[in-house]
Amino acid sequence: MNLNFASDNVGPAAPEILAALVEANSASAMPYGKDPFTTRAQDMIRDTFEAPEASVHLISTGSAANALALAALANPWDAIFCHHEAHIEVDECGAAQFYSGGAKLRRVPGANGKITPDTLGAALAEIPPQNVHSVQRGPVSLTQLTELGTAYSRAELSDLTAMAKDAGLKVHLDGARFANAVAAAGCSPADMTWRLGVDALSFGGTKNGCLGVEAVVFFDPEHAWELSLRRKRAGHLWSKGRFLGAQIAAYLEDGLWLSLAGAANARMAELCAGLADLPEAKIVAEPAGNLVFLTLPKPVHDRAFSAGAAYYSYDTDPEGAPDRPVRARIVCDWSKTSADVAGLLALWRG
Repeated sequence: MNLNFASDNVGPAAPEILAALVEANSASAMPYGKDPFTTRAQDMIRDTFEAPEASVHLISTGSAANALALAALANPWDAIFCHHEAHIEVDECGAAQFYSGGAKLRRVPGANGKITPDTLGAALAEIPPQNVHSVQRGPVSLTQLTELGTAYSRAELSDLTAMAKDAGLKVHLDGARFANAVAAAGCSPADMTWRLGVDALSFGGTKNGCLGVEAVVFFDPEHAWELSLRRKRAGHLWSKGRFLGAQIAAYLEDGLWLSLAGAANARMAELCAGLADLPEAKIVAEPAGNLVFLTLPKPVHDRAFSAGAAYYSYDTDPEGAPDRPVRARIVCDWSKTSADVAGLLALWRG
C-alpha cells in the first residue's frame, strides 16, 4: 500500500513514458532539439491546443518554464501580477525576478487561491501608467489548478484576461497541474487557454506521470526566438533534447495525459467522499482536481504519521491545545489506487 500523499511529484513515471525513453535511446539523433522526437512533440502540442502557429519550447523543470516564460513577457522594470500564494512567489526562490533581470512580483490577494477582477483591478490601480518613479504594469500570471487545489472557471479566466487585455497586458498561465484542470472541466485545452486570452502557458508534465519535462507554449509566436535565446543562456537547452520530446509525445499520445490526470482526480474525489465519516475533518477549499488542504486534530495526524503515512502538515501553534486542528496538504498522483486512499482514511479514523 502506498501511503505517500505528500505530492504528485512522489509518484512514479508512467510506463508509457519510460517506454518512450527506451525507444528514444535506441538510436542516435541530432542534438539541441533538432531531432524527430522533439519535432513530433511540438506538433502534437500544437494539434492538442488547436494552435498551429504556437511556438513550443521544451524545458526540464516547472520553475524554469515559469521564469523563462515570464522573462519573455516582462521588462526588468515591470511588475508581474500574481496571487500571493502563487508558486512563482512562494516556491521558486526568486527565479522570475532573476531571469527577467529584475521584474518585481506584485502579490494580489484572493480567497481560495484565486485572483478576482476586484483584487486585480485594485493592484493595477496602485501602479499608474507612465509614472517613471514606479515599476510599470507587466504581465498577469494565473495558476490552473491553483496552489490551493481549486480551479478558475472559464468565465473567471475570461474576466481576468479581459481585464489584463484592457490594460494592455499579457497573460501567463502556470499549468503545472493543467492536465488535472482540463480533465476535471471536460473542456478542450484551447477553451482554457488562448480562446480565453491566455498568451503563454507553462504546460506541466512532471507532476502527471512524466519523468521530468514541461513545455512553454506561446500561442502567438512573437516571443519564439527570444525564448529560445533565454533558454540557452539560462542553461536549459538540453543537448539530448530527444529525451524531453519523447516524453511529451508519449504523454499526449491517445490522451494519456488526461487519463493520468483523471485517475489522480478520481482518487481525490474518493478521499473527500471518505471524509464524511470524519466530522472533525474540515476542508479548507473545495478541491477541483487532485490536491486538497484540510485540517484534522493533531493526534489524528500523529497516528497516521506513526503508521507510515506521508504528507505535509503545517502546525502553526506548537504550544497549543493537544487536540488542536492542524492544516495539511494531501495530493493524489496518477498511480494512487482506491486501496491507498482507503488506507489513509482508515488511519485517520483510527
